[in-house]
Amino acid sequence: MTVKQAVEFIGGFSAPSKMPCQGFSIPAWLCITGMKLRNVTGSICSKCYALKGRYGFPNVKNALMRRFNKISDPMWVDAMTIAIGGTESSGFFRWHDSGDIQSLKHLSDICQIAKNLSNISFWLPTREYSIVAQYVKQYGALPENLTVRLSALMINGQPPVSIANRLGCVTSGVSDIGFTCPSSSQGNKCLNCRACWDKNVANINYKTH
Repeated sequence: MTVKQAVEFIGGFSAPSKMPCQGFSIPAWLCITGMKLRNVTGSICSKCYALKGRYGFPNVKNALMRRFNKISDPMWVDAMTIAIGGTESSGFFRWHDSGDIQSLKHLSDICQIAKNLSNISFWLPTREYSIVAQYVKQYGALPENLTVRLSALMINGQPPVSIANRLGCVTSGVSDIGFTCPSSSQGNKCLNCRACWDKNVANINYKTH
């Protein structure tokens, strides 16, 4: 499979304007925990940016579904490895600027892709704590080049630090705890910041958006 064929096979990448790298997005309306929280007042998911704005355009929704429909394909890991390895020159990659992990198999495949591409740093934000726990119980530690951030559930709520520590992860939330994402003061861009990918940054505080 060529790089071009691999990119076409996976449904292409997303290009978050804030990010220094490509991402891979799937529908936020198919989030398992996120959609349960969607109607919970004060939850971060009640203000989900990936359920409004350009994410509602038909062409974007179709692209999200094309990617989603490929994640269960037996060729997905190989195709993603070829596609990321052949196109991502920044050394970084973001999982799910829209959507979240769907199953233990999905997370296991993401981890295998990270293992296949040890020269790239991956960032995976997730609210699927139980799936991460299943992976660690069954397979052991997460790949060193994959930073999994367990996202808090509530605005101004405590990040799940104890769970993250137990699983070898770090956290993020919408609060005043820890490192604050600087993007809101620099044109909504990461610029030189790579804290999200840095396991030494224990918690990142994001602004609501």
